[in-house]
Amino acid sequence: MGCAPSIHISDSRVVYHSSKESEESNSPHQTNTTMSQQQQGNSVPGLFIKSSNTSTYKVRTNSSKKDKRENSQSMEPDTQTSRSSLKAAVTDVQFGPMRLHQDQLQVLLVFAKEDNQSNGFCWACEKAGFRCNIARTPESALECFLDKQHEIIIIDHRHSRYFDAEALCRSIRTTKASENTVIIGVVRRHSDREESSILPLIAAGFTRRYVENSNIMACYNELIQLEFGEVRAQFKLRACNSIFTALEKSQEAIEITSEDHVIQEWQGMYYTKKKNGDSIQQNVKIIPVIGQGGKIRHYVSISRLCNDNNKAERICERVQAESQTEIQTCRHKDRRKGSLDVRSTTSRGSDGSSQRRHSSMARIHSMTIEAPITKVINIINAAQESSPIPVAEALDRVLEILRTTELYSPQLGTKDEDPHTSDLVGGLMTDGLRRLSGNEYILSAKQTHLVPGSLISPISLNDIPPRIAQAMENEEYWDFDIFELEAATHKRPLVYLGLKMFARFGICEFLNCSESTLRSWLQVIEANYHPSNSYHNSTHSADVLHATAYFLSKERVKQTLDPIDEVAALIAATVHDVDHPGRTNSFLCNAGSELAILYNDTAVLESHHAALAFQITTRDDKCNIFKNMERNEYRTLRQAIIDMVLATEMTKHFEHVNKFVNSINKPLAALEENGSNNGDGDSVKNVLTSPENRILIKRMLIKCADISNPCRPLEQCIEWAGRISEEYFAQTDDEKRQSLPVVMPVFDRNTCSIPKSQISFIDYFITDMFDAWDAFADLPNLMQHLDNNFKYWKGLDDKKLRSLRPPPEEQLDHGV
Repeated sequence: MGCAPSIHISDSRVVYHSSKESEESNSPHQTNTTMSQQQQGNSVPGLFIKSSNTSTYKVRTNSSKKDKRENSQSMEPDTQTSRSSLKAAVTDVQFGPMRLHQDQLQVLLVFAKEDNQSNGFCWACEKAGFRCNIARTPESALECFLDKQHEIIIIDHRHSRYFDAEALCRSIRTTKASENTVIIGVVRRHSDREESSILPLIAAGFTRRYVENSNIMACYNELIQLEFGEVRAQFKLRACNSIFTALEKSQEAIEITSEDHVIQEWQGMYYTKKKNGDSIQQNVKIIPVIGQGGKIRHYVSISRLCNDNNKAERICERVQAESQTEIQTCRHKDRRKGSLDVRSTTSRGSDGSSQRRHSSMARIHSMTIEAPITKVINIINAAQESSPIPVAEALDRVLEILRTTELYSPQLGTKDEDPHTSDLVGGLMTDGLRRLSGNEYILSAKQTHLVPGSLISPISLNDIPPRIAQAMENEEYWDFDIFELEAATHKRPLVYLGLKMFARFGICEFLNCSESTLRSWLQVIEANYHPSNSYHNSTHSADVLHATAYFLSKERVKQTLDPIDEVAALIAATVHDVDHPGRTNSFLCNAGSELAILYNDTAVLESHHAALAFQITTRDDKCNIFKNMERNEYRTLRQAIIDMVLATEMTKHFEHVNKFVNSINKPLAALEENGSNNGDGDSVKNVLTSPENRILIKRMLIKCADISNPCRPLEQCIEWAGRISEEYFAQTDDEKRQSLPVVMPVFDRNTCSIPKSQISFIDYFITDMFDAWDAFADLPNLMQHLDNNFKYWKGLDDKKLRSLRPPPEEQLDHGV
């Protein structure tokens, strides 16, 4: 049956026609005999009979030669009627403005054994010009129906010992194909008892029942009534799906809704107000639709929203049916933008350009290049139109937030609430205020450092001095003391610790470089760290390298990252602050430094660290650890290193943390809550090893390594706090001396409370990040140190102390 005719929509009218071809030409079970009959114009349908030893259906004619001879006289008129019916079997059905093409009906007979009743329906089908299939078992019936999708199914309900007719009907009804199928149950005739209820049949899915009567004319009349009754109604319902699909894709705004009062046809301008108070001018035409009882049950409202210039129409659409029934078959994905704010705007005129503009807009709306955030905004815009005023106002606020660029950065209150936190955020998470004066801070215009000849000594892991070797004995543990190594190496710990760390992870083997090349590279990198910086020097780099190696050794991290990820992480940790000037990005931007100008005030230092690291590595073969790598592998490694170095920029801190929590922590927690089953192992692996999540994990790893000082043992934590405070004090002194904006006023060496600054830093940056990292990598010792250190700083602050340590008489009580 042609249940979904093609629909062509133009500006002037709607034309419906069908392009459906006869299914006979595509039948997988068609035989040569049948095809030859068709070619000769003898389209007598065959009966498909389920064979006992095969899954295919065979074709046989309706009667043998003997039967034909015996019944030739009586059946001749019927045959002629059948053939005349066949010629008219393919008919057109008028349905409102639609002319529908209806193919030859198909009937499936489900009878366990051949008897007069089954034969009666077989001959009735031939007389009516219907194609007929017959099945003997429920299995073959279901198989045949799924293959042919018959309009009528007649099931023998008289003999329960052969099969359960109601169970078969329920099975058929569970299929999508049966939605518009008419199913008849043949029941016994009972003359000596009360009429039985039809409700059990209806509950099982039958459309109606047929009391057994093998008379051919009775069977024929039943089929004809079905054709022009239930079957025709179902045929029109299928056509309605095409209409609703057309409405869904229409460029016009079409609204179908139940009536509240009698409406006559009306056309004119209609003025409405949006929830934000804006007035909307609409050109509206309302057409009533007569329904049951001759009353107006629906009306169609076509609305065109006019813009201020009356040159374009902004279209809205909403389709509501009185029955509120979901029409599954018309649910096609609409790729147009889904709200009033982004619906198609077309200009219609009497000339040919109108149609061209209309088709152009249709092509634009079919494009799928919008970003995810755009889709979110479109959905919210659409939801606003049907929301109560308080909800609409709240959604306005949501849209206002979504349209900002800082989606992941928390918003602080006034500075009076917590000046230490505000200054830290201002200094670490912004690029500062641009000074418009000509007073520029010249920085990093100097040449990179060369390695002094006294440092280029042939050292290797085999001839490291005993004191240095002893200082590195417990480098695999978190409580490793980097300051002891700094003292033993005369403030050059990076070369020695780097040689040992890189050897433990097999970096030279991966890079295919010699130990001497690696040593030369470590020396030139360390030479470009500034020993004059109290914090951002090679000791900090070595400390971050140690933390990175420690995190890489954790079981969950080892399961996640590939060897190239480990190499990228160790190299990124080594170079992540190379040539750091001891000033923040905000300072450089305010001072108009050459680096800030070069990198457009965006991730100034991090961009410089990454670029300089590759410059000094590749300019000399003696220290080029990448020289023997294959090109594609080098590019992959380089990209990973750059990405990790740029991740240390604090302006993206909350973005990286939130993405890690939502993409990794929460999915893993959900899988753990669901319990262990066969699929969980693969699910966890998919979360851990997807390329996108591996990038997030590497970013989180180096971020935690970079600012892990509050998670170190107390003595190391205090030392690092003193060093970073001194660097910030020096920056504030420099800003005042040069009349630059003071980025972090609380870091005035005469008034600053170091305990308060550490408490704010831990509260705002550290706690949430390390909670997330601990949930992933399992780091109870770090969390214990963090708790102890926070209590230490809180104790000093409670006593109104501003120094790193309590007075000497109290230090013994704290074990300091």
